[in-house]
Amino acid sequence: MARRYFGTDGIRGRANGEITPELALKVGQAAGLIFRRGDHRHRVLIGKDTRLSGYMIETALVAGFTSVGMDVLLTGPIPTPAVGMLTRSMRADLGVMISASHNPFDDNGIKLFGPDGFKLSDEVERQIEALIDSELLKRLAKGTDLGRAKRIDGVQDRYIEFAKRTLPRNLSLGGLRVVVDCAHGAGYRVTPEALRELDAEVITMGVEPDGFNINHECGSTEPTALCLKVKEMRADIGIALDGDADRVLIVDERGRIVDGDQLLAVIAESWQADGRLAKPGVVATVMSNLGLERYLGKLGIALIRTPVGDRYVLEQMRAHGYNVGGEPSGHIILSDYTTTGDGLLAALQVLAVVKKQDQPVSKVCHRFDPLPQVLKNVRYKSGKPLENAKVRSAIEDAEARLDGHGRLIVRSSGTEPVIRVMGEGDDKVLVEEVVDDIVDALTNAA
Repeated sequence: MARRYFGTDGIRGRANGEITPELALKVGQAAGLIFRRGDHRHRVLIGKDTRLSGYMIETALVAGFTSVGMDVLLTGPIPTPAVGMLTRSMRADLGVMISASHNPFDDNGIKLFGPDGFKLSDEVERQIEALIDSELLKRLAKGTDLGRAKRIDGVQDRYIEFAKRTLPRNLSLGGLRVVVDCAHGAGYRVTPEALRELDAEVITMGVEPDGFNINHECGSTEPTALCLKVKEMRADIGIALDGDADRVLIVDERGRIVDGDQLLAVIAESWQADGRLAKPGVVATVMSNLGLERYLGKLGIALIRTPVGDRYVLEQMRAHGYNVGGEPSGHIILSDYTTTGDGLLAALQVLAVVKKQDQPVSKVCHRFDPLPQVLKNVRYKSGKPLENAKVRSAIEDAEARLDGHGRLIVRSSGTEPVIRVMGEGDDKVLVEEVVDDIVDALTNAA
């Protein structure tokens, strides 16, 4: 059944469009009621990124939670993974992150975490949706039972210490010149400070948020400026985060981008050598390059694929006991430490390998040559183009031509009327041909 508010990563939309104070108030009330379990004094921890609309949404959430008797702990700007970690660490009943991740500043969103620090299941989100659309006035707390709200200090320091403890105690990043681009987002304080405390020489970008510049021509979605800065400063490595710091891309000393697939290979191989890989497998999505699958296969590590979305990666990891997973976009989940993607933790693991091998980042982080990959989007007005006979025939023909030599993914977008067609294989010309044939069939059907 289609959901009205929640998408694949919480509730997200245009601030004061889809994400209004009224909606945030009801989300706070509904989620608060769902997580009121027992007679103890209930608490919710709320973090946010640096968007201007965060103030509005935060205030409305506080009103919602306190109106159903929950106390509120406000952290200010802090990465999404820190909210998951602190919710569990501080024994809160619920955690909330106000962020639209890598989206522009005028979007915002609400991500919810359970007391275990993990994002909520589909079933719990459906329960919250049902309450949002119900009559809530009769379920509000009595005057004497209203919640209180307060800002808490020191949470950034707690997260920095947590991140540092994921590395060996005697590991120093001394001698490394690091350029870090925090996208004017949630990691703008904690990430540079953590790197400095580990003795790296740190050059910062994207650390002057003004409410409007988050993700604007910076960060992991637009790393061009970082690539240039790394070469200009003759740095050893560049680190690019997104707005809520749950994803990361690396730039090598030559100014070339290293995506999440290469990072997965680096971490998985290192953890395998150290005996830290829980099972001989890594979880990734259908969009991860076939080159990664082949490389890991030679190491005796299976690549387990899921639908697109870090929540599906995490679900597979939790269900089957894998402790490394991620996406090409740089969502890297290291479940020994964290309950969601964490850009800083993933970067620290890569830096540890760089120090251990004492090799340039361009060598450490280039584990395989990606196979040629072609991705095209086809927008449609209505109907179900993938059920069209000519489209199905084109897909079947493409799969037959690529059999044993590549992969084909044709899927509907989860957020807009778009069909995404991705092909990859050893022969780029062949890949382009089969993708174009499907695109032509979809265009005619649409």
